[in-house]
Amino acid sequence: MHYKEITSTQNQLVKQILVLKEKSKERRKTGRFVIEGQRELQLALQANYTIQTLLFYPELVSESDLDTLIPSQIEHIIISKEVFQKLAYRHTTEGIIAIAETKPHHLDGLTFQNKTPLVLIAEAPEKPGNIGAILRTADAANVDAVIIANPKSDLYNPNIIRSSVGCVFTNQIAVGNTSEIITFLKHHQIAIFCAALQASVNYYTQDFTAASAIVVGTEATGLSDEWLAHARQNIIIPMQGEIDSMNVSVAAGILIFEAKRQRGFL
Repeated sequence: MHYKEITSTQNQLVKQILVLKEKSKERRKTGRFVIEGQRELQLALQANYTIQTLLFYPELVSESDLDTLIPSQIEHIIISKEVFQKLAYRHTTEGIIAIAETKPHHLDGLTFQNKTPLVLIAEAPEKPGNIGAILRTADAANVDAVIIANPKSDLYNPNIIRSSVGCVFTNQIAVGNTSEIITFLKHHQIAIFCAALQASVNYYTQDFTAASAIVVGTEATGLSDEWLAHARQNIIIPMQGEIDSMNVSVAAGILIFEAKRQRGFL
């Protein structure tokens, strides 16, 4: 099959891809984002993301490999080594870079397959690496939804996609402000458990077998007062060292897997 080829780093499409990677404003305006890597691309396709264009470096991925990975109707473009090195964040990208369409992540788009959903909520997470790690934890635990409250970064930040190893595509995710999310949880009769130091009890003393939302905040500021005011119970992870907090993704993992243990999945 004959493919279009790009050999210049000054090509207009190359410039567009670089802007999409670097600017959240451009991702929001165009409704497009960039995916790197075979695994990430496969997960996006399984989640029914629309792939507009696929660029590949033939020294790292063959046309026959592409045929098994990517639907033939997607535009394929061969890129040179120089273009690939310009576009790829990491050299383990396996020669694949794709442009995809974003999805909306509204609260009213969430659907629950059971009557006792388990939801993980992160308020105002700032570091893409932490968001990615939270999404990996959520995927590992197969939670019913992840909700980001008052997000500081859009979900299609390349660092989130990379650090989540594609779990941004495998989780059911919504974003909203704290008030909207609390209203949503109360409407669905989902109990709120806030990870906080104030008026808290050890996390393992609580019953997470009913519909539950576990809410975590940042290490620096914790959760806002609005969350604490609507919590059924504040919960804490007892620690034996000198500090009183841990990385938010680690804390989320401990709490979520306790809920899964109670539900008989461990």
